[in-house]
Amino acid sequence: MDLFDHHRQQQIDREAPLAARMRPRSLDEFVGQDGVVGPGRLLRRAIQADQLSSLIFFGPPGTGKTTLARIIANTTSAHFIAINAVLAGVKDIREAIATAQEFRGQYQRKTILFIDEVHRFNKAQQDALLPWVENGTVILIGATTENPYFEVNKALVSRSRIFQLKPLEESDLRGVVQQTLEDSERGYGDRPIHLDEAALDHLVNVANGDARALLNAIELAVETTPPQPDGTIAITLAVAEESIQQRAVLYDKEGDAHFDTISAFIKSLRGSDPDAALYWLARMVYAGEDPRYIFRRLVILASEDVGLGDPHAVTVVTSCAAAFDRVGMPEGRYPLAQATLYLATAPKSNSAMGFFDALSAVEKEREREVPNPMRDANRDKEGFGHGKGYLYPHSYREHWVAQQYLPSGLQGQVFYQPSDQGYEDRIRLQVARRREAQLAAMVDGGGATSEALTHSPNDLAMDRWLQRTLSQAGEQLAYVRDRLFGLAPPQRHHRILDLNAKTGLLTWEAVRQVPEGGVFARVATPQDQQAIEEQAASLPELSRPLVMQGDLRDLPALLMAALGTTVEVEGGGSGVPITGICDRILGRNALGSEPDKLAILQVLAELLGPGGVIVLAETVPRYSQRISGLISPDG
Repeated sequence: MDLFDHHRQQQIDREAPLAARMRPRSLDEFVGQDGVVGPGRLLRRAIQADQLSSLIFFGPPGTGKTTLARIIANTTSAHFIAINAVLAGVKDIREAIATAQEFRGQYQRKTILFIDEVHRFNKAQQDALLPWVENGTVILIGATTENPYFEVNKALVSRSRIFQLKPLEESDLRGVVQQTLEDSERGYGDRPIHLDEAALDHLVNVANGDARALLNAIELAVETTPPQPDGTIAITLAVAEESIQQRAVLYDKEGDAHFDTISAFIKSLRGSDPDAALYWLARMVYAGEDPRYIFRRLVILASEDVGLGDPHAVTVVTSCAAAFDRVGMPEGRYPLAQATLYLATAPKSNSAMGFFDALSAVEKEREREVPNPMRDANRDKEGFGHGKGYLYPHSYREHWVAQQYLPSGLQGQVFYQPSDQGYEDRIRLQVARRREAQLAAMVDGGGATSEALTHSPNDLAMDRWLQRTLSQAGEQLAYVRDRLFGLAPPQRHHRILDLNAKTGLLTWEAVRQVPEGGVFARVATPQDQQAIEEQAASLPELSRPLVMQGDLRDLPALLMAALGTTVEVEGGGSGVPITGICDRILGRNALGSEPDKLAILQVLAELLGPGGVIVLAETVPRYSQRISGLISPDG
């Protein structure tokens, strides 16, 4: 790049939108997503160690997917190529692969291929990537707003770690605003801007977790507001409301949000929660969902989940649908809400599912003949006796008579089970009595002629190593291990601290259960540390626990040393705060020899994050087996 190109790029950067200028350049500037890139998390360690495998970032707009890719580009020693699936085709993929092959062959450098909006590639384009990802020519990083399990080639998904990014929290968005107003190089730190608290609240609330939308609104407000006589640019609530008037709703009629929202709506109806049902209905209508699609799902639910609990449900819903077709929007929202409330409050029965039991019987059983009395008697009654023995129900009291209608071999089979709700509660006893009478008639007369906020590909070698290591524990230790993890089941992205990792009993199980998180293993002696590290050497480097040796009282300092960071304090210091870093703290016989157990527990409480859990198991000698208990009193 010559001086003219450099000057031109600087000019482009200065004129770029605020959201582009304020894009974080390093992990230290990155805001939010602690569950994915927080201290000690797998992805953060992989980026810092420059040991990346293929990744897919999945999440709504403005949550940091592309930013993470750019941070990787700024830190990796690998050659970095970025393309956008909206603008690129197979030709661009081939050119990227050719470049990757050149860097691999001539310079022994890896190539990271970042594809933004990867779900926009069609099947042929995604298939063109597969062999080069498989043989390691490129390390794929994909970014998508759609569920990769639905929109990305299954073979690519199975070879990638998936990290789900969530909408930013309110505190994160406020941090973005603060950065923008203080940064004089890329933001508005060189301008006298006064942002009212009410205006800030409105911007943060309506941005709905989208940092890009928030920055766009701030840019619009600042650039369109004339300065006051003293030069100050005042952003009031009125200005903020004009800059971002309508709350952003993530809703693609063919995407993940569409299916998730209708699923929540249906489950709220099935669960008889009218408040939740109205909320999810409002979400769909607000986002522009076709009301006829909603009515179609309501009609299905009226039969599937209400059914004979209220036989009028289908009539009410279809009548509301007809009323909607007649009046249209916006008044059509009344019959839409009426049908929703009727189904939410109606008695429920899914007894119609008995049809699928019958269908399964038809598919699995050999084809059985129609019983002779049930056959059509109009054609050959005289010749074959078809229909002979049929008892006409209307000729009997209550218009019913005990006779078998099922084929021989299925007689006595029960497909329909009335519920104890609504209409079915009234007929349940009658159905049972008639069924009993039919069974009795069959016995007496011999009857008629007689289918489970981050995924990773399975690592079979690692699983086998862990299983061999874990299997060395005895049954009692295995029970303690399983009991501890059962009391506080971790999520895959959690950070777990093992307070006494001498035996590795809890450490290796933690490694297994948090493949996208991190494991801290504390031991008391250098010998124990060496033993654990030697065992961990069999694991991939990024999957190994961070082993710390020292006293429990020194845990904060041990964690800082393991993470290579410092505690953030008022008035000085830098780095990432250690407090709240652990999602789960587990320990077996960790506190027994500690004289001041309360002080240790206070240290542990400071390390525990929101929603975190501490689970400890201690051996109490006085409750253990004694030799005297094994000797007979009679001698």
